[in-house]
Amino acid sequence: MMWLLVLGVVLMAGAHLSMRLSPGLKARLGRPGYGAILLVALVLIVAGYRGSAFTPVYTPIPGIGHLNNLLMLVAVFLFGVGGTKGLLWPRLRNPMLIGTVVWAVAHLLVNGDLSSIVLFGGLGLWALVQIALIDRTPWARPDPAAGRGIRGDAMNLVGTLVLYGLIAGVHIWLGHNPFVGTYF
Repeated sequence: MMWLLVLGVVLMAGAHLSMRLSPGLKARLGRPGYGAILLVALVLIVAGYRGSAFTPVYTPIPGIGHLNNLLMLVAVFLFGVGGTKGLLWPRLRNPMLIGTVVWAVAHLLVNGDLSSIVLFGGLGLWALVQIALIDRTPWARPDPAAGRGIRGDAMNLVGTLVLYGLIAGVHIWLGHNPFVGTYF
């Protein structure tokens, strides 16, 4: 099932990269076509990851789970920076992509198997490439006055804690409790 995972990661990364490398492609596909490609990629990733045999590559460092959980809070917060338009919003050019890299690193710290390396390493690498491509273009920094200031960051913090709880709940429901594991 590893081939499904690889195909899903390549399709997900390729679809997102195509927006930067071939902007007309998304327009030709339309939102429904582009969304369908991303949905197929997500289904392939989930099926491939859950169906792949566990092949250990490295052993996570004992106690590293705490760092993973802290990094996940940071990653979820970064995902919300653009939407809540707080104080960080005009300062960070790619907060969602930076959040994706933090998410990938956090998961690679606690998952030392081949499937995790393909999934988290692949999507983390895609995010780094995407950041490099975006950073080659000029950027008009948003006007801080157009944002919500500290109120936006407070909204993001509350949303981060709620979403983090939901993500932890889904992980527990799937049998992967993020609060147990490499914690000795």
